Formats: sequence, structure tokens, C-alpha cells
Amino acid sequence: MTKQPQPPGQVAPRTPSPRRQRARMLDRVEERLRGLFDDEHHLWRTADARGAELIESLASLVTAGGDRARPVVLLTGYLAAGGNPAAAEAVEVAAALELLDTCTLIRGDVRDDAALRRGIPTLHTGRAADHERGGWSGDSRRFGESTATLAGDLALALADRLAAGLPADARPLWDELRVRRAIGSYTREAMAAEYLDDPWPGRCVSGCDRGCTAGWYALAHPLRLGAALAGRPDLDAPYDAYARPLHAAWRLRGFLDGGPEYAWDAQLLRELLLDPEERDIAEELIEELVRRARATVAAAPVAEGWPGELAAFAARVASQDG
Repeated sequence: MTKQPQPPGQVAPRTPSPRRQRARMLDRVEERLRGLFDDEHHLWRTADARGAELIESLASLVTAGGDRARPVVLLTGYLAAGGNPAAAEAVEVAAALELLDTCTLIRGDVRDDAALRRGIPTLHTGRAADHERGGWSGDSRRFGESTATLAGDLALALADRLAAGLPADARPLWDELRVRRAIGSYTREAMAAEYLDDPWPGRCVSGCDRGCTAGWYALAHPLRLGAALAGRPDLDAPYDAYARPLHAAWRLRGFLDGGPEYAWDAQLLRELLLDPEERDIAEELIEELVRRARATVAAAPVAEGWPGELAAFAARVASQDG
């Protein structure tokens, strides 16, 4: 008797890898930001053409790209906490964090008189050039700086709008992050003016370095925001313990490799103090900090597949390739 072939059973759809899940959500963040600026520009080009110009200036900077560091961290914290990849709330807050970062960048560029950001002229430089070409009244530089500051205000207003739907237990994290970023920026400027700015980030190993615009809280708070959106406040302590050594490793890597915030004084200090043996010691310290971060997430109650991705994420943050 011939055995009849059985119809093939249905194959369950394969779950995307953690990194792929995050990449898909990050694509939606990009779409949300572009849609937001399209809507605002459409509104203001008929209501107030000059208002549309400010929208265009901000949109040109945001959509020029960048590493989207804070959205990536928030989405990592959200998905690792078991958050629904299809939900919209985390996308809204991730876009809000990108606008908050943009506000900080704009104001930092004005303070530092930077010429370029993300491969295009900084907002204050571009607007000053528009003023000069147009032969408008007043000082071109002051016009550029004041309009760039207003673009930063606009980014902050739009960020708050996107974050308005945060649940009650997540809202304090957003508010605290905003305050800490402002205080960190001020402290950095004050210490530089008082000749107290020390480029060596060794204090990050034992705690957050004073004057760090993007302190460990700018890593821990997005992770914790993601956990709060996923309904997992129990991950506050593991995420905090993960963020502290990881931030210290990132800061040490920036010092060794000359990353952002480390200008001529850091280069001079590296040349004077870091011989090959001392650099090897610093590299070993980075490895130890990454091990501490990875050990924390290995024991954390996160979603399947995410302990490995969080460990890999820590290694990437502190790697020589950045």
C-alpha cells in the first residue's frame, strides 16, 4: 500500500533579528521626521512664508542624516524590553529624541562657531550668508546666530509635541533628560572659560564627568524611556548599570581616537602623557568597562535574542571603528 504524501504544514514566519527589528523601526523614525517637516512646511508656507523658511532650515539639518544615536538607543531599550515593533509610540519618542539632540547641536555650533555640520553649512553660517547676500540691515553674524537659536527653539517645541503622549511613568525621564542636557552644556562652557576643562575623561570611570554635554544619562535615560514605553520599569536598574560603564568606555575611546569634544588640548595631552604602554593600559580599561556592561545584560531579564545584541552594541560603541 502506497503511503500518500502529506500536505506540507504551514511554516511559522521567521522572527527578524534584533538588529533588523531596530533598523525597521529606525526607518519609521526617518519617515516620521520627514512627514512632520512636510506637514509643518505646508502649514506655514501659506500662513507665514518666513515661518516656512525656519522650517526649511531645521529640516535641512535633520534630514541631512547623522548617526541617530539617541533614537537607536531608545529603540534598543524598547525592543529589548519586549516592546511591540509595530507600535507607533516608541517611534514618536525616538523622533522627539532626535529633535532634542538637534537643538543641542545647533546651539553648540553657535557657541563653537562651527562652519559645517553633517556635511552642510551650519545653520548660523548659512543664515548669515543669506543676510549678507541680501544686503539686509544689521549685522550678518548676529542675524545668523539669532535665527539658528530660534531653529533650536523650534526643534525643542516639536520634540515636546512628539513626546506629549508619554505615559505618566516615562514623562519624568524625558523632563530630567532635558534639564541634565542643559546643565551639562552650561557646565562644560563654564569650565572651559575658567580654564578648568580637563580633556582626560578618567572621572567617567567612577561617575559622570562634569561638563559632559552627553553624559551617561543621555545613554541611560533613552534606554529607560524604551523600557517604560514597553511597560518594563523593572529594567531601570539593569539599564542604568549597563549605561554607566558603556558611557565611560565611549568617552575613553573618544579621547584616545580624537572624537567629538576632543580638540587640540586633548591631542596635546595624548602626545605628552600616553606612550604606547599607557595607551595599552587605557585600551585594557575600555575592554574591562565593556565586559562589565556585557555581564550586566547577560543577567538581565530582556527579550529573547537581545542579551547578545546588547553585548554586541556595547562592543560597537567602544570599538576603534566607532
